[in-house]
Amino acid sequence: MWFHKLLHLQSRLQNLMNRGDIGQVPHLSNFKSLFSLSMHWCHTASKSVNCTWHQHEDHLELQYASTVMRFDYVWLRDHCRSASCYNSKTHQRNLDTASVDLCIKPKTIRLDETTLFFTWPDGHVTRYDLDWLVKNSFEGQKQKVIQPRILWNAKLYQQAQVPSADFQSFLETNEGLKKFLQNFLLYGIAFVENVPPTQEHTEKLAERISLIRETIYGRMWYFTSDFSRGDTAYTKLALDRHTDTTYFQEPCGYNNYDRAVINTVPYDVVHRWYVAHRTLTTELRRPENELWVKLKPGKVLFIDNWRVLHGRESFTGYRQLCGCYLTRDDVLNTARLLGLHA
Repeated sequence: MWFHKLLHLQSRLQNLMNRGDIGQVPHLSNFKSLFSLSMHWCHTASKSVNCTWHQHEDHLELQYASTVMRFDYVWLRDHCRSASCYNSKTHQRNLDTASVDLCIKPKTIRLDETTLFFTWPDGHVTRYDLDWLVKNSFEGQKQKVIQPRILWNAKLYQQAQVPSADFQSFLETNEGLKKFLQNFLLYGIAFVENVPPTQEHTEKLAERISLIRETIYGRMWYFTSDFSRGDTAYTKLALDRHTDTTYFQEPCGYNNYDRAVINTVPYDVVHRWYVAHRTLTTELRRPENELWVKLKPGKVLFIDNWRVLHGRESFTGYRQLCGCYLTRDDVLNTARLLGLHA
């Protein structure tokens, strides 16, 4: 490429200057001025690729596919996909990241078709496909399409008329499961109808999309009103808006009932906490933000505890309820296997 020829020419000129033969080179000062501009920006254009890059002191600026990207030089060395640095079968690094010089810079950069080649000070060569860089750059990630989420209230959800999934379709067809997961990702809740009202069928439903998480409540929990359990959930009392397992190392979210004694912060911070708590509680209890649903035998509700709080009104009579906790990673994994960008 012309850029490399220009570098070679500069090297010869430098040798001439070092020998004091500068008089043999006409218009050298003008050439140096031209070169100082040329050495920073590199441009290549063809029928198949249009790529421009700029070498800064600590990073590379790359423009390709209508995206301007910036890559730290350590990142470029660390993510090398050569056989000595990366195991393509296990998708794990062979390179010790801690061994990379934090001040590393490439000696040369060149483009061949759609591949950028970086030669490092120790002679190692890293190659990156331009499309791979776009896909894995910070700027490219910002443009990445993910499954949409909707901030909704009761009115918006009711107007959307989101259909429930059918039990048989959910279990037996990928299309039925995919449609259910689309709604679940969109709103953070989703329903399945026509489920035989047994613990076994509820468990079978849950296992269709995720591993069931073992907790202190067991694999599946099944309960009626029983205050001897020492838990408000096992009573007929109303439950305010909350998420579950806030006392776990990996809790689902906010729960006003299971709050421990606040004894880890000084009094002035505590008061600020109470002010913030009041603001949050006021927002959570706005009627327009509440969606009331009457669960009947055969109707199963899935809730994303990272997005949607749940609760209940007090009740009379006899009620049986069963359920379980699912692992978030597996739910999202199932969605991705079905082609959703979860």
